[in-house]
Amino acid sequence: MEVLTAKVEFEEKIKGSRFLSELIPVESQNDAREIIKAQKAKYADSTHVVHAFIIGNEAQIMGMSDDGEPSGTAGRPVLDILKGRKCTNVILTVTRWFGGTLLGTGGLVKAYSGGAKQVIEKADSLKAFSELIEKKEFSFDCDYSGYKLIKNNFENFELFELKEQFETQIKITGRIRAEQFDDFSTMLQNLSNGKIKLNNN
Repeated sequence: MEVLTAKVEFEEKIKGSRFLSELIPVESQNDAREIIKAQKAKYADSTHVVHAFIIGNEAQIMGMSDDGEPSGTAGRPVLDILKGRKCTNVILTVTRWFGGTLLGTGGLVKAYSGGAKQVIEKADSLKAFSELIEKKEFSFDCDYSGYKLIKNNFENFELFELKEQFETQIKITGRIRAEQFDDFSTMLQNLSNGKIKLNNN
């Protein structure tokens, strides 16, 4: 399973209608809802903002909308293309500005699935997909005396979104590759003589 690492766009005109396909990374259904809302506000002059998304480590959460296009002609074809790519944590929106010519149901399916296909192909050519890494959130507090030694050991682990707050103690939060969580916890306990407790938020 792969995830998208950067936003990718593809635009084309079909019989006067403008179609803008955008592939955007997401982490949750809430993210997806926020993106749909933002897209509709950003493209308030458009006729439709069709979307489909796949979320979760097992690609278990899916959603779609035709956004006013005839049922089954927009959201479903876009979702089918996404499913075919075997990716997750991604939303694909196709925004249409109507150009005066009706495309018919077959034409709509072709236009929306075509836009989805093209933006995914572009993402592949830009190497915008990478392997899904399951991550766990963590937090712990350490004192200033042990901080440098602990920090030096961070390079042995894959850490993401690391944040440090310097107060009475140093509060460190972030995410780690899931299979490294236990080893990370052991390292912290060993270096602090059992004083540091690693929390899985």
